[in-house]
Amino acid sequence: NQIQVATIQGLSGTGSLRLAAVLIERYFPGAKVLISSPTWGNHKNIFNDARVPWSEYRYYDPKTVGLDFEGMIEDIKAAPEGSFVLLHGCAHNPTGIDPTPEQWEKIADVIQEKNHIPFFDVAYQGFASGSLDQDAASVRLFAARGMEIFVAQSYSKNLGLYSERIGAINVVCSSSDTAARVKSQLKRIARPMYSNPPIHGARIVANVVGDPALFGEWKAEMEMMAGRIKGVRQKLYDSLTSKDKSGKDWSFILKQIGMFSFTGLNKNQSDNMTNKWHVYMTKDGRISLAGLNLAKCEYLADAIIDSYHNVS
Repeated sequence: NQIQVATIQGLSGTGSLRLAAVLIERYFPGAKVLISSPTWGNHKNIFNDARVPWSEYRYYDPKTVGLDFEGMIEDIKAAPEGSFVLLHGCAHNPTGIDPTPEQWEKIADVIQEKNHIPFFDVAYQGFASGSLDQDAASVRLFAARGMEIFVAQSYSKNLGLYSERIGAINVVCSSSDTAARVKSQLKRIARPMYSNPPIHGARIVANVVGDPALFGEWKAEMEMMAGRIKGVRQKLYDSLTSKDKSGKDWSFILKQIGMFSFTGLNKNQSDNMTNKWHVYMTKDGRISLAGLNLAKCEYLADAIIDSYHNVS
């Protein structure tokens, strides 16, 4: 309403991240980007190719298979003032571990104190909780504080338009004048890169979002998809707890959110999952729950228990 958001269509989330990376390299010389450890594998490639320096902040705690919140806050505090902090808006990839609303407040406090710039990667809005609004809560918290923020948005997963490469880079600015200047510079960056983005998928998004009936149908479908993933999470947890009598706490399966889950399995254990049980997963122990159905949960639980207890 205040015309304070500079938005241009990017080539999905990846292209939008790259546009922002070039903007940082060009207009914030020497500024560092803080990236969570671990993060989506392509983040580092994007900033390396844009010649933007980056470092990691602690995020995943293997002991709890949860968030290392104290480490995260310490590392953000220790970063040079005016750094960019790359945050996953919801459904952290690859861990599936998100801060709580109270933790988001503290993260915002520290970023404001240090004059850092929050940079959100929003790849799964609506696909994590099933609610567009709930999954946008982290970004809106920062915007409500009047902070200038970057938001790379993807519509690949939540609208089922993966091959159409639909997304946008949004820069929330302090004034409409600043937003106009930022938008013109983003256009200058995009022009020699790919000139103009494709329009077909973008029109599909615009039609769905702009039509109240279609918008309602889309939201209902997202809720159904997110609910299915929550259902297999619950079944996997129930299978693990009923089969494993060691007393291990498997509750992290339910605390994590979104498509992915960090199982806490190491490389050797992940190899056992593949070689013995024919369960294919990444070597860091991440599984995609979107590829799991209720009928396979017990088999997967057997594989995880065997790999966890019998392989070091």
